[in-house]
Amino acid sequence: MPVPPAHASGTFDLGEGLRVHRMGFGAMRITGEGVWGEPPDRERALRVLRRAVELGVDLIDTADSYGPGVSEELIRAALHTGRSADPYGGVVVATKAGLVRTGPGQWHALGRPTYLRQCVELSLRRLGVEVIDLFQLHRIDPQVAAEDQFGLLAELRSEGKVRQVGLSEVSVDELEQAREIVPIATVQNRYNLLDRAAEPVLARCTALGIGFLPWFPIATGKLAAPEGEAAATIREVAAAADATPAQVSLAWLLHRSPVQLPIPGTGSPEHLEDNVAAAGLRLDAGQLAALDALA
Repeated sequence: MPVPPAHASGTFDLGEGLRVHRMGFGAMRITGEGVWGEPPDRERALRVLRRAVELGVDLIDTADSYGPGVSEELIRAALHTGRSADPYGGVVVATKAGLVRTGPGQWHALGRPTYLRQCVELSLRRLGVEVIDLFQLHRIDPQVAAEDQFGLLAELRSEGKVRQVGLSEVSVDELEQAREIVPIATVQNRYNLLDRAAEPVLARCTALGIGFLPWFPIATGKLAAPEGEAAATIREVAAAADATPAQVSLAWLLHRSPVQLPIPGTGSPEHLEDNVAAAGLRLDAGQLAALDALA
């Protein structure tokens, strides 16, 4: 029986028995228009999720704001085993709360502890679980004391409603502030081959052994057909490696740090297979140096 492609990415230990392969899947784009409403083809969305697991993906990232709630419900419909002891058959489902969408391009942080607690209860219900494997604060709400938001995460963990806690879009200082209140298993910041603003946070996560989930890992497909001055280098490396530019971009992330857990998302079974295949792509020192220089 062939080894699933995602297994070539190696593993990372999130703690509490949550060991995952480093090539994950982001479940934002399986909903209608990426984050809003029901998908135009529900059966295709379910097929993509199931195919991801068949390919060895065992880390699926979502959020209560994708749909809203639709992505979580699709994950349950596609992957829930019906068993209370092992509802997702070893697949780690990570979700987020604390960011709401009120219209196209209109996102708002909302981190009141009572609201976040309500979000957790609803996510538990939608996912059909008694505990969330990895619960991430989607954004720090500047209108609410950060220590109150981190404190709520600590309470949820101590109550057994969540196993591990993560943060999204944080600075090094915010990460350190949170770590004084609650153990942090992951950070999810925007990061890719051509957007490295989060490099200091990645460096800190690498030093601490904290998982780093780069969202926008191939810039919503833009790195599949790169433009500008960097395009020639990316295409040259891709041609030499017999790979696509998107695969090169994902492979570079895996090489960049051992704590990187890319979560490329797609609503296409074909793109999914191409993305996961990047887990087995090995770039040589010269190719990596050329890509590093694109910063």
